[in-house]
Amino acid sequence: MKKVLIVTYYWPPAGGPGVQRWLKFSTYLPSHGIHPVVYTPKNAQYPIRDESLLTEIPKDITLISQPIREPYGLANKLFGKKSKRLSSGIIKSKNPSVLERFLLWVRGNFYIPDGRKNWVKPSVKYLTEIIRTEGIDTVITTGPPHSLHLIGLGLQASTGIRWIADFRDPWTTIGYHGDLRLGNRAKRKHKALERQVLNAADHLIVTSGATQAEFQQKTQQPVSLITNGHDLDIQEETTLDTQFTISHIGSLLSGRNPRNLWKALSECAGEIPGFREDLEIHLTGVVGEEILESLRACGLDAYCKHLPYVSHPKAVALQRRSQLLLLAEIDSEQTRAIIPGKLFEYMASRRPVLGIGPEGWEAADMIRKHALGAVFTHSDQAELKAQLTRWYEEFKAGTLQSTQADVMAYSRKALTAKLASLLQ
Repeated sequence: MKKVLIVTYYWPPAGGPGVQRWLKFSTYLPSHGIHPVVYTPKNAQYPIRDESLLTEIPKDITLISQPIREPYGLANKLFGKKSKRLSSGIIKSKNPSVLERFLLWVRGNFYIPDGRKNWVKPSVKYLTEIIRTEGIDTVITTGPPHSLHLIGLGLQASTGIRWIADFRDPWTTIGYHGDLRLGNRAKRKHKALERQVLNAADHLIVTSGATQAEFQQKTQQPVSLITNGHDLDIQEETTLDTQFTISHIGSLLSGRNPRNLWKALSECAGEIPGFREDLEIHLTGVVGEEILESLRACGLDAYCKHLPYVSHPKAVALQRRSQLLLLAEIDSEQTRAIIPGKLFEYMASRRPVLGIGPEGWEAADMIRKHALGAVFTHSDQAELKAQLTRWYEEFKAGTLQSTQADVMAYSRKALTAKLASLLQ
């Protein structure tokens, strides 16, 4: 049986979408004659934890780990809540304090490519011996954090092993780079490291067509598209919410604030009989303060239920019983390539998706192609309100259903088969 070394930062008990991709690949690879050896940090400072995912770790894989030194633990002790906000991904805020601006500057200019860079050298030393003793055929690194690709670079240099770099998000064109207050030296170093990785890896994997096109312009190495995916093997019946629920599952940070949605809902509540009594907005996970302010400004805070992060099984249950599922993305050119992992989770829920994102958003093309729901830009107002009205009428008639076309190409089993073909 072939052995593949998978180097990943996010692994149970970490929560969030970054865990699911390689947890599921590791689950299904053994059925293709490939044995995963998964390497993770022993004491990572995960911003979100989901202990329920520990039960999903497959028994027929090998797990190895080594300690990691991260700046966030010390920063949290010194600066408390403001440091924790940044380590949780809340980079943008309406009125950042002097301390927050300073922490962002330190993060962007001293920790290149990211705060896990100190894990690179000890990992290369440790894994070089593992590769030799375990007879590893291929190493896969997955980022963000993109410092893990430097582990692959080091292992390739020390052992000559075949190396595949998996990019769940792009590197220098990722949306938040512009918010990190990068100096010219830091920008040059990021680009140099990206160029080195893209040209050294034997194969690159990306999760969106836009990132594939970007990388194909930057390197001659092969670039394969393997999106994130879903598990559509849930068969039990679900009772839908009796209210007209619009749910967002996962972090909804301020940059993604769908202001046109809140305005449209406010107008519908004032104009359509019964709408106000039926409406419920469910936000589950981290929610930016600007979003809560927008809801209050539109008079919708009384209809909003905000839950903290929940376990993955509970998140799935919430999705499957919601009337509508909200997918929102930042309105910028850099985010057009992003296909949020939750879109695939939404597919498995078989509920209509309401997408709001930038012009030319790749996720919007998928929503339209597979009849998952309806999608709008952040400037669309009248069309969005009209669609909400139609959906509400269907809800009242008991006919609000998803009309999605075949999406089995995005099942995690099908995607693992695609990955396995690259490893043969």
